[in-house]
Amino acid sequence: MIAAAAALASTVFLGGCGLAGGSDDVTLELVAADYGDTEASSTEPYWKDLARAYEDEHPGVRVNVTVLSWNDVDREVREMVEAGRAPDMAQIGAYADYADEGLLYRADDLLSIPVQANFVSQLASAGQVDGVQYGLPFAGSTRVLFYNRTLFEEAGLTPPESWDDLAEAAGKLKERGVKYPYALPLGPEEAQAETMQWMLSGGSGYTDGLGVYTIDSPSNVSTFTWLRDELVGKGLTGPVAPGEMNRAAAFTAFANGQVGMLNGHPSLMKIASKKGVKYGMVPTPGIEGENRNTLGVTDWMTAFKQNGHADQVGDFLDFVYSDENVLAFSRKYDLLPVTASASQTMAAADRDKDLRPFLDELQLSELYPAGKTSWASVSADVKKLIGRAVVDGGDPAQVLGDLQRTATRAGRAD
Repeated sequence: MIAAAAALASTVFLGGCGLAGGSDDVTLELVAADYGDTEASSTEPYWKDLARAYEDEHPGVRVNVTVLSWNDVDREVREMVEAGRAPDMAQIGAYADYADEGLLYRADDLLSIPVQANFVSQLASAGQVDGVQYGLPFAGSTRVLFYNRTLFEEAGLTPPESWDDLAEAAGKLKERGVKYPYALPLGPEEAQAETMQWMLSGGSGYTDGLGVYTIDSPSNVSTFTWLRDELVGKGLTGPVAPGEMNRAAAFTAFANGQVGMLNGHPSLMKIASKKGVKYGMVPTPGIEGENRNTLGVTDWMTAFKQNGHADQVGDFLDFVYSDENVLAFSRKYDLLPVTASASQTMAAADRDKDLRPFLDELQLSELYPAGKTSWASVSADVKKLIGRAVVDGGDPAQVLGDLQRTATRAGRAD
């Protein structure tokens, strides 16, 4: 079935090159998030080259690309939409609120059938609101526990399997002067990810099996109480308060040899390798042993109706989601493909062997409740507040309760 979809997708990709060629001077505006960690590794050159390649085959269409930091892109797209200047496409962190406002094209308004059918199934499902796909998955990742092999070997440690193992290892690393025995990034950049990974390892999550918010569940309160008392309170998370520590800063510290352990996604491999850090990867520890639930993440490509360029946008996105381009982006930024055929290619390729642990995790991962229109605001509140749950004197039950009440109110519109 995957092979058939891939073959059909290839046919559409090659045959679609002339579809927009008859259009008269259409300019598409694309806003995309930056996956690079430095100016040299910015995503901007990738998109500019991709747009240029498309334009060469479609002389009647121009694609203007604006690449923004993840710290800014969601806010700036929202401001553009509210000002009546929605881009044709935006590659951002959430889509359901725009879908609820009737601002987005459906996937089947845009994509050829083979391209839409080729998305990894759980990612495609996460892009749906009331059974209709509006969010197109773009770049996937999962989380594993990275550890500094050199620091572990020097301390005579083995990789942790449980929370107690992790706390014990962190304590020994602290005794040896490691700056961040366990880096806990609960700052505004990506706190919602670290939060969910810990929730999952504690046996809960943001929602239950019916999609109802359970942020202040007893399991989640116990999880953050443990983090406060056993890691943060014992000085095992370093000199920067978790609520002020961003993911990018934690990754940089790991690459500089200052971190013993942290939850990381595939791009950390390249960042660490460039600095010569020897690292290992294991599944995220759970309460009593290896955690069977891991966080799966995908960002979203969205297409706004305002400018009325459905045919041109759809043809361009068929090009974006060709195997050639999906694999090129995934390999350049150490991310996981969001299409079944590209995932199959990567799983079989020796050059991609380092990504296989993440590919394996993706099949069983749990994603954010992105199909809830309330998720964008809930995620924003988590980024602002969750760090308060683990500070000295913090009250996890109160913080999670506040988030739950806000989520419940926002969720009434879902």
